[in-house]
Amino acid sequence: MNAPRALGRTGYSVSAVCVGTSSLGSPPAPHGTDVAVATILRALDGPYNFIDTSNEYGNGGGSELRIGQALAVAGGLPDGFVLATKVDPVPGTADFSGERVRRSVEESLERLGLDRLQLVYLHDPEKISFEDGVAAGGPLEALIELKDQGIIGHLGVAGGPIDLELKYLATDVFDVVISHNRYTLVDQSAEPLLREAETRGVAFVNAAPFGGGMLVKGPDAAPNYCYRPASRQIIERVREMQDLCHEYSVPLAAAALQFSTRDPRITSTIVGMSSPDRVGQTARLAGWDIPEEFWSRILPLAVAGTGELG
Repeated sequence: MNAPRALGRTGYSVSAVCVGTSSLGSPPAPHGTDVAVATILRALDGPYNFIDTSNEYGNGGGSELRIGQALAVAGGLPDGFVLATKVDPVPGTADFSGERVRRSVEESLERLGLDRLQLVYLHDPEKISFEDGVAAGGPLEALIELKDQGIIGHLGVAGGPIDLELKYLATDVFDVVISHNRYTLVDQSAEPLLREAETRGVAFVNAAPFGGGMLVKGPDAAPNYCYRPASRQIIERVREMQDLCHEYSVPLAAAALQFSTRDPRITSTIVGMSSPDRVGQTARLAGWDIPEEFWSRILPLAVAGTGELG
């Protein structure tokens, strides 16, 4: 399940699970500096070789800063690892200008202690219109220039709305696309994006396989999905899934994670890891032995997804 997979046309090979770092550097404890650095150092020991961060993660840079501190302790990014980050507006603003993108990249390089970034995503482009995103002097133009200068190796786009991500893929400048919360046991509205990415040779990276916690704790303990209260239909379906998991002694989280990792069209699945223990816990979920009979029974519940997220 964790055999390296080609990251599209980038030339990199990455693990089926990607270490997500959105909570590193954010209060409260236990996500402080020591734990955050220890988490990255543990991640550098494997079994995963793909780490995902962003300029804004950790209260506007805390995640990158902690990763940079861990890399300094480790003597740099180990051979064979891929570290991806994202460009973001200044926290609290809608400034996604080309100049802001260049500054975002400079900040990331400084925090991470690197002189080049392997992969950089245009993050949440829904914050502006597509027309502004591709306009002269806009973020896409700046990213292309930074790639041409060798400061960035490859470009990606990471967002929510599927129609908007399809528009960005049509520009033919992106090698990787991230979708979040839209290809899970609950909702598969990213299916058109999956197909388009496969057609174009673009790597598809799936984020938030647990829907923000519902597909780990269950709908009664975690009634939100994708940062909002879940509909009654979603809650009822996940309860059915939970009952099926109990019948087969399969953790709901293992089913949710492997729903993503078992799909050959998905290059890697981002799982947030906020403590060293989460690395091993995730590995156990990814390797949990799940019988085919289980999949034949849970998949019909999954494909009943509403697609209400868009």
